[in-house]
Amino acid sequence: MPTTITHRRTRIVTLDTGEEPATHCRPGDIAIQQVEGGWTLWFIGDDGSVEGYDEPYPSENEAMWSAKAAAEYASSDQS
Repeated sequence: MPTTITHRRTRIVTLDTGEEPATHCRPGDIAIQQVEGGWTLWFIGDDGSVEGYDEPYPSENEAMWSAKAAAEYASSDQS
């Protein structure tokens, strides 16, 4: 079951293995999910598209810090 926090007006959703980001997230969300080899980030676009990084992070904590940094960047981009 997904868990959600909000950081700088951006929802960060932690998904269980096998859950689809497009099903549990909305545009502007960042999803964190355990994958083979670590933890990956998924970015949900305004059109519902899902994009992520090529390499997973070794730990959930590192993925969360990266998601928070991305949320801070996104919030500074909004005027």
